[in-house]
Amino acid sequence: MRRVKGRDTTPERQVRRLVWAAGGRYRLNRADLPGKPDIVLAGRRLAIFVHGCFWHGHTCARGARVPKANRDYWTAKVARNRARDAAAQAALAAGGWRVEVVWECELKDAGALAGRVDTWLA
Repeated sequence: MRRVKGRDTTPERQVRRLVWAAGGRYRLNRADLPGKPDIVLAGRRLAIFVHGCFWHGHTCARGARVPKANRDYWTAKVARNRARDAAAQAALAAGGWRVEVVWECELKDAGALAGRVDTWLA
């Protein structure tokens, strides 16, 4: 797990390209906000999280897969990640921030995601 990157991942870079192309200017990984969002547009009070389907337990085929080895560990780990994500999103919403989550599998349809980004920035 040491090789798993926590920032500047390929999905994050793809979302950042879409946000930049739509005219959004942002900061990365602001530690002063709950959950340390991947992309923050402070002027618009928008926090964007880019989640990997496996690590954050998405309902897609990749996220629903549990490794056969050490199954209990992985189930508990993903559950902790989901609980932490929910708490961070609730804290941001309570602070007046809009929170958006982009799942790794959503990057397959770049056109639809670009439309979502345009909606966020409108």
